[in-house]
Amino acid sequence: MHKSRLATIVIDCQTDQLDAAAAFWSEALGWPSKKLSDPDDQNYRQLRTPPNEPTVLVQSVSHPSRVHIDIETDNIDAEVERLERLGARRVAQIKRWWVMEAPTGQRFCVVRPQRNNFESEANVWG
Repeated sequence: MHKSRLATIVIDCQTDQLDAAAAFWSEALGWPSKKLSDPDDQNYRQLRTPPNEPTVLVQSVSHPSRVHIDIETDNIDAEVERLERLGARRVAQIKRWWVMEAPTGQRFCVVRPQRNNFESEANVWG
């Protein structure tokens, strides 16, 4: 048995002007942005979403701009296998997470728990 749920909406921006991109999305959505403290996360800006809502990140990427979601789970292997049974496929393992592709072509990531109240709010899969 494991748990999972929607964790993050990631706005991928093909840009070298990450702060300007984050400023746009901050103003567009009405949430202030901030830099993340981990030096490994300098290509991200986080929008301060209301409590109990998915996190929104603005990310600088080298591929064409798009939006993707992150699914958080307490068992990445089990969640990836569950999603494969639904028709998704593995694309690449990056650091501690998997990039996957839905049967309809959308890319998404399967990551470790990110948000508060994961234990009490996530879906339980048998």
